[in-house]
Amino acid sequence: MKKTLLALVFVLCTNLFFAQNSIPTIEIATVKKHLYTLASDAMEGRQAGTIGIEKAAQYIETAFEDIGLTKYNNLSTYRQNFKANDLDLFNVIGVLEGKSKKDEFVVISAHYDHLGVKKEGTGDLIYNGADDDASGTTAVLTLAQYFKELGTNERTLIFVAFTAEEMGLLGSRHFGQDVNASQFIAGINIEMIGKHSSYGPNTAWLTGFDRSDFGSIIQKNLVGTSYTVHPDPYPTQRLFFRSDNASLAQLGIPSHTFSTVPIDTDVHYHQVTDEAATLDMEIITQTIRAIALGTQSIVSGEDTPTRVILAAGEGRK
Repeated sequence: MKKTLLALVFVLCTNLFFAQNSIPTIEIATVKKHLYTLASDAMEGRQAGTIGIEKAAQYIETAFEDIGLTKYNNLSTYRQNFKANDLDLFNVIGVLEGKSKKDEFVVISAHYDHLGVKKEGTGDLIYNGADDDASGTTAVLTLAQYFKELGTNERTLIFVAFTAEEMGLLGSRHFGQDVNASQFIAGINIEMIGKHSSYGPNTAWLTGFDRSDFGSIIQKNLVGTSYTVHPDPYPTQRLFFRSDNASLAQLGIPSHTFSTVPIDTDVHYHQVTDEAATLDMEIITQTIRAIALGTQSIVSGEDTPTRVILAAGEGRK
């Protein structure tokens, strides 16, 4: 009962905030639509280089077009094509141009690839990747619609669905090769947000919390709501370097990953059982709302996170 009450308070607080400030709402129905589509069997596990990821890319492209995002860096389509490991790969990128600070960029990202289909066995063979990372990709699509409707982004927002994260961050590494890091203000990466974190209801954690003041800005912006963001509770797993934020962080960009997954006890991680039905749509929706509120001052140009701190050669391959 206590957990239910806390969740209700957060929903009421965020909905009240939206209503009082004429801010577009982030709806659970939208979240469910994106999540269940991306994690469906029809996507065949979204492994890079397969028909399944082609289907997912088309879905994301259609969403970006419907929202009204523009193309990135003079590309003719939403795809940033490249070759790696003898595969034709593609990030999917949409842009919402800023106003007074359009040459300052904020990346909002998640990886849309997963592990594909098991080569052997019987029964369910599809790695649907609902939490990992259809939940994060859902957040990217939902935030793109939210910020487009809000229309207050002074900085340019670059929404990226990275490919081949599961193959060693190939998509984000390629993206990072083609940026002027000094123009990139922050990286907001989102991965596995479908379950209660180890901190309890209405909480998320942030990788690399002590490497910039990005997390402190998020905490400040969430004061007055019942949602809180905390440091990564799994420092020995080096998660800061295991998701796509790392490719930007290694350029000095304050890029961090939001997550809620209790990864030390999650029985579905990298299993065929990581399906949409195992996730809580309310948790995903609440977390996306919290990310929207928490990053608002960065998006609007009011706050600029300090550059990320890395030791010489740390995290590089």
